[in-house]
Amino acid sequence: MVEPQSWATRRMSNPRLLDSTSTTATSVPADDQVLDIPATPPGDVRGNNAYYYSTSAVGSYFSPTVLTAHIAIRFLEVVPFQQILSRRQFLKIFALSAIFCFSVVCGNTSLRYLPVSFNQAIGATTPFFTAIFAFLITCKKESAEVYLALMPVVFGIVLASNSEPLFHLFGFLVCVGSTAGRALKSVVQGILLTSEAEKLHSMNLLLYMAPMAAMILLPFTLYIEGNVAAATVEHARRDPFIIFLLVGNATVAYLVNLTNFMVTKHTSALTLQVLGNAKAAVAAVVSVLIFRNPVTVMGMAGFAVTIMGVVLYSEAKKRCKVTTH
Repeated sequence: MVEPQSWATRRMSNPRLLDSTSTTATSVPADDQVLDIPATPPGDVRGNNAYYYSTSAVGSYFSPTVLTAHIAIRFLEVVPFQQILSRRQFLKIFALSAIFCFSVVCGNTSLRYLPVSFNQAIGATTPFFTAIFAFLITCKKESAEVYLALMPVVFGIVLASNSEPLFHLFGFLVCVGSTAGRALKSVVQGILLTSEAEKLHSMNLLLYMAPMAAMILLPFTLYIEGNVAAATVEHARRDPFIIFLLVGNATVAYLVNLTNFMVTKHTSALTLQVLGNAKAAVAAVVSVLIFRNPVTVMGMAGFAVTIMGVVLYSEAKKRCKVTTH
């Protein structure tokens, strides 16, 4: 039986798991904030609950996505069906799928170590990475004003990280990796959606990308968590509501990616990331209200600085477009 535990949080440190029954020198100092948390389950229990992490990633790209795209293209003829024209185009779509998988896996992993609010704060730096990848891949240069506007975005997240009570280095690094992957994905999908030689409709791109992403994730899921299917069936028998959650997760993931592609096609990759920061702010506030994770004034100030930098960046982009036209 696992004994209940508590953790003490310190500035610039990881949560320190402490035995609540211990009275040794590892007891919590009076100036530290103590939170009661559920006991951490042993490894075999976590293995039996693998569907929380892997099934959500694979399920997001299983049947609802492919089925909806097939119906819309093949039967309803909402958009014309487009074939892959070259090996180069196929490799770009495959690379986009791999980047997406990397971003999702890193994002899900970071949530095991970081609170949702801090995860969203890191995600707000996506425009910074998007500007870098757009320059490296497409040689697209922005004005000095635009690049200067991105400086508060980075400074804000540094400030928030420095004062995050539940800071975890590994969680922070994989979350940054997820953010960079999301930025790279937006640049690559912008090329596939707007390039005259390889232009694809967003629905067709999703039709090709979905099974590729599933094929990439599925072998890793079966190798790392081979009992995930049996665990999912077992949980579904005990609680059928899990089926609704999995189908709902896949459906929402489909709608999110479809709208992402459409926004990228009609605007730009950077505009997509700027719009996403409004969601990040709302998600951060809601997560604090639901999970009640500790936040500091300095952390909130850092998040506010990051959002302010994104707003400044958006305004700088608008002025640059007006000047260009």
